[in-house]
Amino acid sequence: MMKRIIALVLSLVLCTAFFASCGDKKAGNNADNEKKTFTVGFDASFPPYGYVDDNGEYVGFDLDLAAEVCSRNGWTLVKQPIDWNSKDMELNSGTIDCLWNGFTINGREDDYTWSKPYVDNSQVFVVAANAGISTAADLAGKVVGVQAASSALDALNDDDNAELKASFASVQEFPEYNTAFMNLEAGAVQAIAMDIGVAKYQISTRGDAYIMLEKPLSTEQYGVGFKLGNTALRDKVQSTLDAMVADGKFQEIAGKWELTDSVCLGK
Repeated sequence: MMKRIIALVLSLVLCTAFFASCGDKKAGNNADNEKKTFTVGFDASFPPYGYVDDNGEYVGFDLDLAAEVCSRNGWTLVKQPIDWNSKDMELNSGTIDCLWNGFTINGREDDYTWSKPYVDNSQVFVVAANAGISTAADLAGKVVGVQAASSALDALNDDDNAELKASFASVQEFPEYNTAFMNLEAGAVQAIAMDIGVAKYQISTRGDAYIMLEKPLSTEQYGVGFKLGNTALRDKVQSTLDAMVADGKFQEIAGKWELTDSVCLGK
């Protein structure tokens, strides 16, 4: 009798384990069938790559590229504006999947897993049109503004530009470029160092009040930055971008944002 009871108990245990296993597999299959969420970290004040438009929507060249990548892979795009100073924390914690917002590769090659470069970019100075400033040498004794944790700041801090930076009265850091332009308009700074694409956009929306100095501060390339070692996601995004170049969609999106002359992917 005791043997029968033990056998019955073992049978019940095995049946319970079997059905639990079936339930787990079913849940796993459901999870596999769900759309992947692709979260892009970006600076919401960095036009034309990513910014808030007049309707309060997040728009821009990089966000359009990300949306097309998601559409082709059946992913759900999440546009996640971030404090650019906290970009590494956001990426390493998994809050975002990548940094896609006019993000400079040069000088950061070993800090992230990168896509191929897709935009050739330069850092330039923007000044008031009536300021009598035509070259970087004219900025001696002037206050120069720049976005904190930006590529323009990195360029100013580069050894190649040490003498130029030393000639300034000071360098003033701002959280984003809208604040920097408010200070330029008020005369609190006499120039802003910034990406050429952003500079062109800002100048075009502000009439004839500002000009861009002809000689760039530095040249660089943009890429999509993933957490170091995340090659699987990088490769999937890159293969999709390559397909977009091949069928012309990448160039179409670049044309929409007047960046045809700046893009370099596929060239």
